[in-house]
Amino acid sequence: MLTHQENELLCRVEGDAPMGQLMRRHWTPVCLIEEVAEPDGAPVKARVFGEDLVVFRDSEGRVGVLDEYCPHRRASLVYGRNEDAGLRCLYHGWKFDVGGNVLEMVSEPATSCMANKVKHKAYPVREWGGMVWAYMGPQDAIPDFQPPAWAPTADTRVSIAKALLPCNWAQILEGAIDSAHSSSLHSSDFVPARVGGAEATDKNWLRPSTDKAPRLQVERTDYGFRYAALRRPIFNAGTHDYVRSTVFVAPGTVLIPPNNLYNVANINVPMDDTNTAFYFIAWGDPETTPETETWRKFLRQQIGIDLDQHYRPLRNHDNRFWQDRQAMKAGNFTGISGFPNQDIAMWVTMGPIADRSDERLGASDLAIVEFRRRMLDALAEFDKDGNAIGTGAKAIPQDTCSYQAVVPKEIDWRTYAVRYVSKRNPELADQPAALATDYQVKQ
Repeated sequence: MLTHQENELLCRVEGDAPMGQLMRRHWTPVCLIEEVAEPDGAPVKARVFGEDLVVFRDSEGRVGVLDEYCPHRRASLVYGRNEDAGLRCLYHGWKFDVGGNVLEMVSEPATSCMANKVKHKAYPVREWGGMVWAYMGPQDAIPDFQPPAWAPTADTRVSIAKALLPCNWAQILEGAIDSAHSSSLHSSDFVPARVGGAEATDKNWLRPSTDKAPRLQVERTDYGFRYAALRRPIFNAGTHDYVRSTVFVAPGTVLIPPNNLYNVANINVPMDDTNTAFYFIAWGDPETTPETETWRKFLRQQIGIDLDQHYRPLRNHDNRFWQDRQAMKAGNFTGISGFPNQDIAMWVTMGPIADRSDERLGASDLAIVEFRRRMLDALAEFDKDGNAIGTGAKAIPQDTCSYQAVVPKEIDWRTYAVRYVSKRNPELADQPAALATDYQVKQ
């Protein structure tokens, strides 16, 4: 549990809040590329760290991320005309380029020099991995953009489901790093099976264990931490452990243990103190990674079916997340379809900001405890030397990844040689051979 003061430090991101200031030292996703795919298309509203932003792609294909409100009379630029390489405010016709420079002030006399004196707030932008990124920290020290761990190359297939959720970022992230809950909450979707490792079908994910009480071990790192949840495998339990190793990349990314076909990650971007943009990502080889719409259908995160046009879930607390009690009686554990929706129900019902002063944590919550300690320690370090966790020399190494495997007990999960799931990766010479089994599920 945390004190009220510690919880405030962990959760608050708006204005001068220390956590928000730390997060601003990272390149941050503001929206999906698909939202602003069309040159001169409709501008998009975004909200990050309590700031209202407008995102648009101009006539030349450049993306701008600007303060939503026109510097003249503070009307919203989301309603503006996107035309001729700039965004024009409807109110008085002021026009801005992607850098916030004033192109025209049609309401001012031709002799006026005012356009040269006004600069609208605009942030540096990069496009990568299906997302539009902005750097919202100090503009006199903009770091180089580094591809995230879940999109290491330009040809990596990245499929993203997005949902805007009415709760704080930290309780969402804690759910993402919590391996123990999957054995209960997702038990109807993460199905125990006699397989040699985690496998994916078009309906669910298979795992080689029925053990609901994992043993957790944590390793702290400069970029966050990694940990292992050790379970008894269905077969060879006397000589092997089923290991699910999760990687937390501060401030808001989780590399989730993959299946046999593709890798999985999520990013949690605070919109403000009580709202979060949640991105659930499948990534890897184009041959084995589902396309975006297939991924969203699998997760029950389709626009127009599960989400409205602004990525807000149609399942919510008011309609009980469309929970089907008859399905529960028939054997479905939650009665909520789509395992992200099962998570969302838990996160949202904690309230806008979870009260961590009245919890009762156990051994399976070790990763949760480490996340809180790591981020509070990161704030203290940032206050001392100005270096944000996971930046510069503290960035995650390129070869670090999550994994799950049935591993001989004598092998330390920390030194187990792994690479992200890809048919292009050659077999590691020092990797123990996969367990031979006659129990592979036929699809």
